Amino acid sequence: MYDGGKIIAGIIIFLAFALFPFYSNIGKADIKPPKPSLDTPVIKALKVKKCVEPEQYMRESHMQLLIKWRDSALRHAKRVYVNSNGEEYVISLQKTCLRCHSNRSEFCDRCHKYADVDPYCWDCHFSKAKQEEQR
Repeated sequence: MYDGGKIIAGIIIFLAFALFPFYSNIGKADIKPPKPSLDTPVIKALKVKKCVEPEQYMRESHMQLLIKWRDSALRHAKRVYVNSNGEEYVISLQKTCLRCHSNRSEFCDRCHKYADVDPYCWDCHFSKAKQEEQR
């Protein structure tokens, strides 16, 4: 076996690439998911504290709901959302969602960082903090 050194080096390089997802995440699985902070003045002032859909649905499917809202508002000019209980809400990230969930860093960013996702909502929609930075 004349090329034994090259073969062994190739196997080591292959294993380094193949096992990268495993050794790059060592120790990250023990991190507990963050609990979104609902500690905003608007939510505290509300007598009935509920979102446009049930809490479990919003945890699992809020992005799908926002995409559905985007398509309804921008492509079909439909600006009213009727939830699973028959209640109507204005389709607006700024006026509906961010009215209560105004603490983006505590509510949105913590969970998105934990899940390692970078939503593109903020490409078009500005949070209050970002608007103040731009002034």
